[in-house]
Amino acid sequence: MQLRLKYPATPEAAPDHAQLCVSAVQNIEGITLDYSVESLAKLDEVIEGLRQDSVSAQEVAETLFSFGCYVGEVFVRHAKGQWRLAARTPMARAAGFPLVIQLGADTYCNPIGKVFKRLEEGLEHELTLFYRAFTT
Repeated sequence: MQLRLKYPATPEAAPDHAQLCVSAVQNIEGITLDYSVESLAKLDEVIEGLRQDSVSAQEVAETLFSFGCYVGEVFVRHAKGQWRLAARTPMARAAGFPLVIQLGADTYCNPIGKVFKRLEEGLEHELTLFYRAFTT
């Protein structure tokens, strides 16, 4: 999938992508995202709305990328996560996207990929559960 992103897909630009998510959700849905763990449920609702409208991941790929960066920023702000280039991690082959979150010495997660799965496969990929799985 070829993404046309406003910012580069780098750890340094991930917060900028996350802010695009915050702005889009506020402007389109009237929902305020505040980077809290609880806000992941609000983002789940937005994604579920897209799913109910039969929107494909391909149609909104750049938006989903920004949503994934938002989820990653929740890890950064509340779980001491750090953005990493996937190619430089053990997730290089499995990630499917250029950025992942590192949690501790040997734990990595893929919030961008999770957002795509949330749209494509539904509630079993709920974002709050994803966060809790890596932080508890």
